[in-house]
Amino acid sequence: MPPELKIAVAVQSDLEVWQKLNATAFAVSGLTSLLPKLLGEPYVDGSGETYSPMFGLPVLVQTGDHAAIVRAFRRARERGLAMSVFTRELFTTGNDVDNRAAVRAVGTDDLDVVVFAVAGGAKLVDKAFDRLRWHP
Repeated sequence: MPPELKIAVAVQSDLEVWQKLNATAFAVSGLTSLLPKLLGEPYVDGSGETYSPMFGLPVLVQTGDHAAIVRAFRRARERGLAMSVFTRELFTTGNDVDNRAAVRAVGTDDLDVVVFAVAGGAKLVDKAFDRLRWHP
């Protein structure tokens, strides 16, 4: 895995714990389709049981209020980072078809982004996330 790559998630600080966990899981799941090289090798336990590969890099989780998330989202887009998005509306949908329809119904600048995940050059990620803080 190239050391200059970084994976990061921005999580809006005022979400309920279950919302943070759910949206983070959804958001990071989209990154490997954009950058398959993010995946490491499969895991094998001592009995020979094989498990799916996971990211070959740590996932850095950062947080901020709504304004900070919107700012970081805009800056990540401007830097061309591979990105997946989770909007507030997705908490009310029940399936992938409705999720995609909810995102498609809103223009980029009007998305109510509460969580998003990025992967790309470490310096670009750092610049996009510069005003977020580490999630406790």
